[in-house]
Amino acid sequence: MSFSHITHLRHVDLAVADYKQQVTFYRDHWGLTEVATDSGVSYFAAAGSPEQYVIRVRGSSDKRIDLVSFGAKDPAAVDALAEQLGQAGVSLITEPDDLQTPGSGYGFRFFDLEGRTVEVSADVEARVHRRIEEKEDIPVRLSHVVLNSPEPEKMLAWYEKHLGFRLSDTLNHPRVGDIFYFLRCSPQHHSMAIARGPHPSLQHVSFELRGIDEYMRGSGRLMRAGWEKIWGPGRHRAGENAFSYFIDPNGNTMEYTTELETVDEDRWHPHVYDVYEPETSDVWGTANPMDDFITQKMFNDPDKGLFVPPPV
Repeated sequence: MSFSHITHLRHVDLAVADYKQQVTFYRDHWGLTEVATDSGVSYFAAAGSPEQYVIRVRGSSDKRIDLVSFGAKDPAAVDALAEQLGQAGVSLITEPDDLQTPGSGYGFRFFDLEGRTVEVSADVEARVHRRIEEKEDIPVRLSHVVLNSPEPEKMLAWYEKHLGFRLSDTLNHPRVGDIFYFLRCSPQHHSMAIARGPHPSLQHVSFELRGIDEYMRGSGRLMRAGWEKIWGPGRHRAGENAFSYFIDPNGNTMEYTTELETVDEDRWHPHVYDVYEPETSDVWGTANPMDDFITQKMFNDPDKGLFVPPPV
């Protein structure tokens, strides 16, 4: 499978029970801009990103990931990927066609190995965006998404085989085995990751801020506003990015991050990091230690949308 089919992460779409609170959270606290809304569905953009939206929220009694959307370099890559997936027996939800979401474009949807809906698209109209200035503590763009899986080894193999992702680094527990795989589709260290968990679910969604000062200001602003911070501020060893994790109104974990590592494809060799070493989780040593409380929060609720396409 060609590494060049997938270029980047476009957006993550969530269904939540408390729609109004989630909209308020992203708009009034997290620093995103509500760019469209229609019948219980809201679209949020990041001010520094050309993507039409980076998060979509839909009101539903079933808490789920509606879909994860990736960009492709052009319509030909979309068609080629759809053909290859179909020949490999992957279940296509839609065939490549014009999209009916903001920015239009050309794409299709399919189920991943565990039944999450994935979308790949090209030619989506770029949104007018701007430079984020010094001391602006709002997200520049969407950084990455992490998915929980009870069989992360199989998920890693599936995304490598079918979507051409590459393994950047692995976190290993001496007794449990590999518990975290960081995957890239571009020079960015990871656009997605697979974490070992008891059930398929969202682990967290991460948003890039301009720099360390903006990241710290944003983390402090959310803490002062009373949002539950479960971990951070700190800096991970894998990816070398700073982290602060917060719980949103529907129990999902959201991350502020910055300075995610860029990989040199010709020189990079994946590392295996021991999670028992404190520096693996936090090289700074400033964050609260990773413990069962944080782990349980990030396990999240089981995804109720597996092998069921979202209505929009």
